[in-house]
Amino acid sequence: MPTCQHGTDPFHDHDHDRCATDVLRRAEEQTRADGVRLTPVRRRALEILLESHRAMGAYEVLERLAADGFGRQPPVAYRALDFLVDQGLAHRVQRLNAYAACLSPERHHAPVFLICRSCEQVAEADAPPLRDALNDLAAQSEFAIERSTVEIVGQCARCRDEGRA
Repeated sequence: MPTCQHGTDPFHDHDHDRCATDVLRRAEEQTRADGVRLTPVRRRALEILLESHRAMGAYEVLERLAADGFGRQPPVAYRALDFLVDQGLAHRVQRLNAYAACLSPERHHAPVFLICRSCEQVAEADAPPLRDALNDLAAQSEFAIERSTVEIVGQCARCRDEGRA
């Protein structure tokens, strides 16, 4: 059974517990090495994002944090999510106005998000040919890309097989 390591398709069966454990271990190691704190609320926010491969809105994360005793004020969730994004442990998925845990072991990368419009699961894919094509296109205009995010909306096989609209 495949794991959720970078490049693996989470739309199909995999060892999700191992996936979440690997990301949490990497988060702990990385924050320790960087001299920043993975506080209990930040860790819990990451755990919440890792529970599924669905991007979650800040208020959905806030509700879960509040249920765990971390407070009900929106800054609680936004600060934790901003920290996770700043540290490369989560991504902001603009199309859904939501956040998804980063599954890549690479801290600085340009992911492509495959977003199922039916179930809202999000797969983070590495696409070097696409990244190279974007860099070539930018170079033709003497433009230096600093950050790019590609979001592709469609339907996963499971939703298509179930006939979801």
